Amino acid sequence: MIETDKIIEQYGSVRSSLIQILQEAHGAFNYLPETALRRISLRLEIPYAEVYGTASFYKAFSLEPRGSHIIQVCMGTACHVRGAQPVLDEFERLLSIEAGQTTEDRLFTLETVNCLGACALGPIVAVDGEYHGNITLSR
Repeated sequence: MIETDKIIEQYGSVRSSLIQILQEAHGAFNYLPETALRRISLRLEIPYAEVYGTASFYKAFSLEPRGSHIIQVCMGTACHVRGAQPVLDEFERLLSIEAGQTTEDRLFTLETVNCLGACALGPIVAVDGEYHGNITLSR
């Protein structure tokens, strides 16, 4: 709670700062824990349902603990046609998790995305925001 309070104090407990506070809290915790959402609700005098609804609406926010490293496999049409599914399957096998999950040691989170915007290089995998193109099972 102390960390959440420090973040809120930077913005002066102003309702219009909800998104910025959620962004800061997400950065501090690497996800948005329920305790932080409840504290934000209390301090900003916003109903919890509204804070939760805002946090759950945006894909940039995670309500579950995430790994230190985020692996995103593009499943857009161009990447899918070029073999994204076998690449995803291999990540799932190697990490022993499914897309949308985090390893028990919280080292890796595996996600799928609809498009990373680099269709000519498909299939694309982003690791911590760094793009890797033309991925194959051997590469």
